[in-house]
Amino acid sequence: MTDINFYHLTARPLEWALPKLLERTLAAGKRAVVMAGSEERVSALNAHLWTYEERAWLPHGAADDGHAAAQPIWLTVLPENPNNATFLFLTDGARHDMVADFERVFELFDGRDDIAVSAARDRWKIYKETGHNLSYWRQDENGRWEKAG
Repeated sequence: MTDINFYHLTARPLEWALPKLLERTLAAGKRAVVMAGSEERVSALNAHLWTYEERAWLPHGAADDGHAAAQPIWLTVLPENPNNATFLFLTDGARHDMVADFERVFELFDGRDDIAVSAARDRWKIYKETGHNLSYWRQDENGRWEKAG
């Protein structure tokens, strides 16, 4: 079954956490699909990943950029995998019906949003019922990840 990791954002926002996780993904030799909740969010993340740190660079693209198969990181609102990724990042409550097709799924949710927390709990239950391997990570006060449970 797929390893599904829930990342509870409490100290730092998605714009800080996502690039760090994507850096680790590429360092591990993996490809990723990042699914966002809206086209506006995809555009914002697309721009942010070029500028999130002065000396950092994450090769990525989205539909407006084209060449999906060549992109190590693909940003989308669609439940797709055009770059043959093994890692899936779900943000903004986005859902992908084919999580079992990925080696690892990252569910990132805003811990300051009660609706997002409730939706994450619901997804946890569904994934558990379908037999996926689940883990839960939360940020400490500095934004570092701590495995809970």
